[in-house]
Amino acid sequence: MNAVEIEEAVSLLSEQSFDPAEFPYAFLEAFGNKSTTIKRLKTGNNNKSDIEGGVLQHNNIHIAVCDEGKVLETLTALKESPATAKAKAKFILATDGKDFQAEDLNSGETVVCDYPSFHDHFGFFLSLAGISTVKQIRENAFDIKATSRLNKLYIELLRHNPDWATAEKRHDMNHFLARLIFCFFAEDTDIFHGDGLFTSTIQQMSASNASDTHEIISEIFRAMDIKAEDRKPGENVKNWANTFPYVNGDLFSGSTETPRFTKIARSYLLHVGGLDWKKINPDIFGSMIQAVADEDERGALGMHYTSVPNILKVLNPLFLDELRTELEKVGNSANKLLNLRERIARIRVFDPACGSGNFLVIAYKELRKIEYEINERLSEADRLTEIPLTNFRGIELRDFSAEIARLALIIAEYQSNVLYLGPKQARAEFLPLNEENWITQGNALTIDWLEICPPTSTEVRLYEYDLFSTLKNQAEIDFKNEGGETYICGNPQFKGARKQSKSQKRDLATLFDSHNDYKDCDYVTGWFLKAASFLRHCDGRFAFVSTSSICQGEQVAHLWSRLYSQKLHIVFAHQGFKWKNNAANNAVVHCVIVGVSKSEPSQCLLYSDDHKRIVSSISPYLVPGPELYVNSRDTPLNIDLNPVVMGSMARDNGRLILKQDEATDLEVTYPEIKPLIKGLLGSQELIHHRNRRCIWIEDDKLDIAESIPPVKQRIKEVKEFRSLSSAKTTRGYASIPHKFAQRAHKNSVSIIIAATSSENRFYLPADLLDSNSIITNAAYAIYNPAIWELAIILSKLHIVWVESVCGKLETRLRYSATLGWHTYPLPLLTQKNKEDLTACAEEILIARERHFPATIADLYDPNKMPEDLQQAHKRNDEVLERIYIGRRFKNDTERLEKLFELYTKMTAKEKVR
Repeated sequence: MNAVEIEEAVSLLSEQSFDPAEFPYAFLEAFGNKSTTIKRLKTGNNNKSDIEGGVLQHNNIHIAVCDEGKVLETLTALKESPATAKAKAKFILATDGKDFQAEDLNSGETVVCDYPSFHDHFGFFLSLAGISTVKQIRENAFDIKATSRLNKLYIELLRHNPDWATAEKRHDMNHFLARLIFCFFAEDTDIFHGDGLFTSTIQQMSASNASDTHEIISEIFRAMDIKAEDRKPGENVKNWANTFPYVNGDLFSGSTETPRFTKIARSYLLHVGGLDWKKINPDIFGSMIQAVADEDERGALGMHYTSVPNILKVLNPLFLDELRTELEKVGNSANKLLNLRERIARIRVFDPACGSGNFLVIAYKELRKIEYEINERLSEADRLTEIPLTNFRGIELRDFSAEIARLALIIAEYQSNVLYLGPKQARAEFLPLNEENWITQGNALTIDWLEICPPTSTEVRLYEYDLFSTLKNQAEIDFKNEGGETYICGNPQFKGARKQSKSQKRDLATLFDSHNDYKDCDYVTGWFLKAASFLRHCDGRFAFVSTSSICQGEQVAHLWSRLYSQKLHIVFAHQGFKWKNNAANNAVVHCVIVGVSKSEPSQCLLYSDDHKRIVSSISPYLVPGPELYVNSRDTPLNIDLNPVVMGSMARDNGRLILKQDEATDLEVTYPEIKPLIKGLLGSQELIHHRNRRCIWIEDDKLDIAESIPPVKQRIKEVKEFRSLSSAKTTRGYASIPHKFAQRAHKNSVSIIIAATSSENRFYLPADLLDSNSIITNAAYAIYNPAIWELAIILSKLHIVWVESVCGKLETRLRYSATLGWHTYPLPLLTQKNKEDLTACAEEILIARERHFPATIADLYDPNKMPEDLQQAHKRNDEVLERIYIGRRFKNDTERLEKLFELYTKMTAKEKVR
């Protein structure tokens, strides 16, 4: 269950008659416990409570229903209960059906309320359902509650108005929802004169069977599009609708058609209107409302919003921190405060992937906060704001999201006015709404951003949908305060290179000037290139949340070569962190935040978790270092290293490959085949098992092979398969059907390295093989290696390098010979260094042998790695790292800094030569 579904279930429980015997089980069921779990608690031995009337769920909660007036006494008994401690309960809860009390035993927080109101505290208990974002949801409990009610209304309306669910009517339905939200907010904030005017009018004027509810709502909407001076009560406006003010802003213009209501839908509408909409939080409310209207998102309502702390990770270093620092610096100097206020009034914030407006809303509210502090210092606390909403521009692909973004900004402005000017002044400034449209619906990667947010001119030409209204060919909006700074920010789409639609691929192809490297880039790179193009015309900054893949692997060269060619610089960055919302719907994405400027910085800010470092420059791999990217190499950078090659490729339709039992049967029946059968290993065999074999036939052994009937038949089948292939290269190999198509194997000892492997292991999967083992193209190989090279591959230093410069396949590590090994910056080694590393590699191999037949997967499970193997690796890491800096590195960041420093020196020497 998600938070919205839990809120619905808890609210329903609070409305029902209190049943002492059933309440504990109903409460647990509301938080997602299955009926089988409840049944076991009722009838089995699972309930270990030692309190009368108690129900104890292990590792969760101890609940007790008590006699009237005994709630506090019972809660104390629950807390002191040995069973509570033994079961490691997180919560205790006591109720008598009139009073309700609970305590979080970890934090000490408590809930004390009347029983009918306990649903207001559903967020307090969300960890019972495995939801980790309890703090954010508790802080925004109203938004969850409102979304829950609107979702029920929305679904009920679509169920009885199926035509409104079609693509043709979806915009109308979503527009209707936006109008409702505005009305609910306006009636609870006295924007509509009279408390609850909208809801009470529908309740009083519409029939209880809902037969005319749509007509009443339609008339209210129509009235709000007619100016007061144009109204003729009783003629063009119903008398009862004349109470509603003229709203303008195109919110109620156009069609006032309304879906028909059922009795249930009318009830839902009145229930939604009964909520206290003053509590709406536009920071996240828009994202959740967007989910109501998006069928794909509805299953995770309230979960997929960008939290305020994450938004501030972008906005603070982009420009807010600088403004706050400036405010502290100017103190109470009137002239300097006036200059700063003027500067703030001219700042433009532009989010070209604005969704429902979260970044813009937070930016607006934070700037209003700074402006108010300035006004207070100037003894002008009641001064009207000079920060116009139209300075907060956005582009959004989905029309409803764009519509909600504008509405969220309107609500944020009103709430800020209430906070800083008082309700009376806020209401006076609110209506009528401005008709100007500053959120554009369209594809941000094909729209000219300079027309949406011009850096110097005063007018903007929009050519997409005019939100809240009909399509117009052109709308021009002047910036009220022209010539200010422009900050571009946002959280663009996370679409990997292999998951993009054809149209998305076309978008990138255009931005990459049709160079083929766009095919390997994530969709988010398009926003970086568009922002870079924007900065050609002005000084400015941009910062985007992105998947960490743009700072790993080959994408680094594809993207940053273009940004560096335009003299752009990374001025701040957040290193990789997990972007997640809900543990039960755990869509974890590894993200980075990168801030880019046209001006070369005197210092840069690098964030890791909550730690901030001041560094001289940040590399595109997001470590302190020079502005360079690693290019692929055909040969190793260090002359002591042997080259890595991809293994051999069969292209045989499986006919030259054998299972273990097939190989055994052939060897028993045809002993002469033994020299032709070899072990076969790719990444999977290296890591998990080694039960595959292959028939490896050199030209001088072909006669022997063809004298064995089953082998001759297999060779024939390989020839047929290759001859019939649609691939020209495969058909070419039909002339050598007894051989693997591509043969890298050498008759020597080899090192095998997994091509892809789990990101959870501390070390790369690799091993030493004898000459009788064939490495497939699903792994990499070093033939006739020095044993000490295995020590390098199995080191912490090497996996850290690979993680940065090779990139990942989804979340798995992806090895690359040309990027991972050939670029690896290894100092020149002394003979003693090589001998020490050889001993380390041998020690690791011996430690593995002690645990035979355990696989690499078994041995390198982070939670089960044997102690002797751990010690062997630690010894190896220490020996290698002392070669670099004379001691162990403190952390991976320090490792990468040293590696990139050495890489820079080594490549510079190559250029000199």
